[in-house]
Amino acid sequence: MRPVGIGIVGGGYMGKAHAVAMSAVGAVFETNLRPRLVKVCATSPESAERYRAAFGFEGATDDWRDLVADPAVEAVIIASPQSTHRAIAEAAFARGLPVFCEKPLGASLADSKAMVAAAEAAGAVNMTGFNYVRTPATQEARRLIAEGAIGDVTWFRGEHTEDFLADPDAPANWRTRDRASGAMGDLAPHMINCALALMGPIAALSAVIETVHDTRPGPDGPEQVANDDHAQMMVRFACGAMGHLYFSRTATGRKMGYAYEVHGTKGSIRFDQEDQNSLHVYLREGPEAGRGFTRILTGPAHPDYAAFCQGAGHGTGYLDQIIIEARDFLRAIETGKNMFPTFRDGMEVNRVVDTAWASSASRSWVSIEG
Repeated sequence: MRPVGIGIVGGGYMGKAHAVAMSAVGAVFETNLRPRLVKVCATSPESAERYRAAFGFEGATDDWRDLVADPAVEAVIIASPQSTHRAIAEAAFARGLPVFCEKPLGASLADSKAMVAAAEAAGAVNMTGFNYVRTPATQEARRLIAEGAIGDVTWFRGEHTEDFLADPDAPANWRTRDRASGAMGDLAPHMINCALALMGPIAALSAVIETVHDTRPGPDGPEQVANDDHAQMMVRFACGAMGHLYFSRTATGRKMGYAYEVHGTKGSIRFDQEDQNSLHVYLREGPEAGRGFTRILTGPAHPDYAAFCQGAGHGTGYLDQIIIEARDFLRAIETGKNMFPTFRDGMEVNRVVDTAWASSASRSWVSIEG
């Protein structure tokens, strides 16, 4: 076992998740590389020191440049706002460091293209943080589809729906003030990544992007909402299948509606992240009277489950997905071979988002250019 120095930019919700995951991953998966929490960066010296003490880092800083330049930092995790991703990644790649970057990869398609170029020019390990695609159930769904268990896929429906801004009287905040933090910037990338992972590339789409509540209460009166609340798109996948995607932060009653349904010529698959340890599978075989969706409870027979629990049906949780990501990132560093989803995969998600905005503006179908 060899230690590897980890620097994390951002100590908030995702920064904490990655710090905890890096502390646990060696014990859960018995990895050859064992993370050493070298430095955490936050927006002020006080908050950085607070995160250092709480998460067990050796050092703290309020300047990400200091973190990236630290010779003890051997890999960087970016868990800061999208607008900061590009500059941090480019600086880390200039040192040849492996970089894990939370989604969306860049604040724009141009940013993500530049980040991919920097990663590939440096020949450095890179990974984008799409954690939901790593649940044992979704990994199993991906395997079943790839192996043809449900036949030729004809249709895909996916959604990422939550209700944290369903109340029109909920006050304006950072989530309502810039395009990168809207539904298309915040929620859509997860389900687009899922669709690409399960179905392959999207060839063309027709999107409608809207703001449901135009104003929200602000400190000085009504404040204009500057971004989108929900969006839908019809898609045509390169494999020929049709699809529909929907994203919303105003979907009343939905808390973690990362859900999909896939129809094939031999069967179907359904999944909902609110019941993340279940996969519903229908196979068109046997007498008609005995057919129906089977609820499969994930267990040690499914990908990455046994490392957490030996009992089927006991279940894995949100943080376990981040620990699986940490294992994959360490494996990529150890082998020098990138693992899904790479920066290039993250860029393709940005490309779909960018195309959706163009389609919504023109009210037309738009092909996705590679």
